[in-house]
Amino acid sequence: MSDTNKLKIFNDPIYGFITIPNPLIYDLIQHPYFQRLRRISQMGLSYLVYPGANHTRFHHALGCLHIMQKAIQVLRFKNTQISTEEENALYIAILLHDIGHGPFSHAMEHSIVEDVHHEEISLLFMNKLNDEFGGQLSLAIQIFKEEYHRKFMLQLVSSQLDMDRMDYLKRDSFYSGVEEGKINSDRLIQMMNVVDDVLVIEEKGIYSVEKFLMARRLMYWQVYLHKTSLAAELILTKTLKRAKELYQKGIAIECSKPLLFFIENKISLNDFNDEILNQFARLDDSDIIGAIKNWQYHDDFTLSTLSKMIINRDLLKIKMSEDKFSMEEVQQLVEQFSKENNVGIQEAKYFVFKGKIKNQAYSKSAEPIRILKKDGNLEDVAILSDQLSLKALSKQVTKYFICFPKQLNKN
Repeated sequence: MSDTNKLKIFNDPIYGFITIPNPLIYDLIQHPYFQRLRRISQMGLSYLVYPGANHTRFHHALGCLHIMQKAIQVLRFKNTQISTEEENALYIAILLHDIGHGPFSHAMEHSIVEDVHHEEISLLFMNKLNDEFGGQLSLAIQIFKEEYHRKFMLQLVSSQLDMDRMDYLKRDSFYSGVEEGKINSDRLIQMMNVVDDVLVIEEKGIYSVEKFLMARRLMYWQVYLHKTSLAAELILTKTLKRAKELYQKGIAIECSKPLLFFIENKISLNDFNDEILNQFARLDDSDIIGAIKNWQYHDDFTLSTLSKMIINRDLLKIKMSEDKFSMEEVQQLVEQFSKENNVGIQEAKYFVFKGKIKNQAYSKSAEPIRILKKDGNLEDVAILSDQLSLKALSKQVTKYFICFPKQLNKN
């Protein structure tokens, strides 16, 4: 295929046309590792709450590439020097930032692999692709690992106002239909500038930043941490844990080969080699859905009941509170469920459990969002903003929850 054939255009419902800047980016998008993202949903099981939320990680990665192109254009216009090599590295880093996501995004990080985060797997994929592409990803990897000396480049890829957040807020609010998440990414990008190699927002863009942070907070409570999505994700995690447990007891578990590989083996970050990475690359949402569709009919009460809950969207009840739930409350419900369903206490714990969620729209401990004032000074947005709400946004809010079957009495 000639290089000119690789300068394709994607039609995106959010931005209109997205162009592929060069043949290397085209070849990365065409790679099976990247194509797999078409089969991984961006918002996990959120479609059980918001039926439109069926878009994929592939969608999102292309969106990030598009707004990175816009950002580079704006910064060059404002006399920030960005070489062709740096530009390309930024495209690669943002395009591949999520390539390590497993099926249904975050649910897998605690069940299929042993607490391995998607960023770590993304890096493994990037290193593998770098070998395949003769070292053309080296600079992108340096930026991704935050080892490059030009700080603003790291901030474009990963910070409190990066291209990733800008795309997923806009995209997820569009597909879920939650208007509160809408942000004006165009204006935010137009207001970007670089001072002493640090990414800043010009003062006239401060309200856009406030709106962005507010949208992030609302999207977390209303969508990402929505109690029903949370319950569904926890049930999925428990279902996979149960499948692993049964397999270890010598009970047959039917599922696809790649999924069986992770059920059979305990995989932590140190175990990852080329073979395991390739097994991981074969996994996507369909492996999980296929498995739980089968498991609904498994002889094991726990596995079949948990699987049916997700397939039929007949989920556990979840109750939120500002205060912690006591162990006695949990114990009481566990015993009640055990008695009513004639299962052991250990099995009952799959259906009754507690936990907590945290939400912080703006972190004061992380790298701040800096506002470039008209007098040339830089100020943290939280200090400069006249909105009391921004002070509130930097406070971490913790909520506690308890999950239990609907038929149990919990007033």
